[in-house]
Amino acid sequence: MDQDSVLHKGGCRCRKVRWRVRAPRSVEAWKCNCSDCSMRGNVHFTVAPENFELLGNSEEFLTTHTFGTGTAKHVFCKVCGITSFYVPRGTPNGVAVTFRCVDPGTLSHVEIKHNDGHNWESSLDQFS
Repeated sequence: MDQDSVLHKGGCRCRKVRWRVRAPRSVEAWKCNCSDCSMRGNVHFTVAPENFELLGNSEEFLTTHTFGTGTAKHVFCKVCGITSFYVPRGTPNGVAVTFRCVDPGTLSHVEIKHNDGHNWESSLDQFS
């Protein structure tokens, strides 16, 4: 794990979904232009599943939407509708954390990169 990694906390707007994630203070986040991400305005960074943990009874407030190949698992709060994390198609063995859902105080820098999710197949090399 990165020496500069810290324990970030975050969740949805209504706070029914809460989690913690171990990640660097400075992250590289992806802004995707696929139909789902662009409509939601999602910008995320990805971590290994072992670095992500749901807290308390968050699981009971989650629901999942899939479409297309079903690889991506779009998880959102049943109460407020916020997607604070999900399983992305580009890295299905990881957890994508919506950086704007991280509680203030632990992220020192977010570098936003762009993913051409609209032209999915030609953009896959970014994730290898």
